[in-house]
Amino acid sequence: MADPAIFLTGTGTGVGKTVVGCALAAAWAARGLAPRVLKPAESGCERRGGVLHPTDAWALREAAGDARPLDEVCPYRYVLPLAPAHAAEQEGGPPDLDRLLGMIAALRGRPGPLLVEGAGGLLVPLAPDVQMIDLARRAGLRLVIAAPLGLGTLNHTQLTVRAARAEGIPVAGIVLSDLTGEDTPAARRNPGAVRELCGAPLLGVLPYLPGIGEEIRRGAGPGTPAAARLAGAAGRLDLGMLGNT
Repeated sequence: MADPAIFLTGTGTGVGKTVVGCALAAAWAARGLAPRVLKPAESGCERRGGVLHPTDAWALREAAGDARPLDEVCPYRYVLPLAPAHAAEQEGGPPDLDRLLGMIAALRGRPGPLLVEGAGGLLVPLAPDVQMIDLARRAGLRLVIAAPLGLGTLNHTQLTVRAARAEGIPVAGIVLSDLTGEDTPAARRNPGAVRELCGAPLLGVLPYLPGIGEEIRRGAGPGTPAAARLAGAAGRLDLGMLGNT
């Protein structure tokens, strides 16, 4: 089986997508697989020393142990917390789809897993007349969907699966992320419901990791306690469904 090459999307914003991405990257790095990550565009960046700092892209790079410059990991960055296409309307420099496709193709030419993380969900505007789903489709990547474990996830997860399949994008799997650690009826029922309703593999439930957001912001590179927590959580997932891992 080939190395994993996935496009990680969420069912929306704030669903635990970057933590899922960091967990996958940390698990692959712990196995010595030398994963590479790409965050094509990130909005809501802070300005540090005159440079826009993409928090999510930096976290992914650290978790993967990816030594490439941050400019190569996240080529498009914006201050405004908007869809990349809309932030670029005010800040200039909209993402170039052909450039991004070339970057993905080059990364796929190297051995090891590849994780490309989108912004928000599949229908978020990336550039004029381009949505995230267009990048995933044209790059030929399999989709991994990050969705919250709790109440409300069934509708959004099914819609994401249907949107992907309407564009001919294969869905490699769904990861439900436990964002609260609460034992609720929805948390108990939703894993089975996702299997029943979505017609796509459930890779598993990423367990609640209290404080992991702050740990990731401090750095979750290989060998750190945060990396161990992330890799351990990813051990609850069926990563073998993603490729040669």
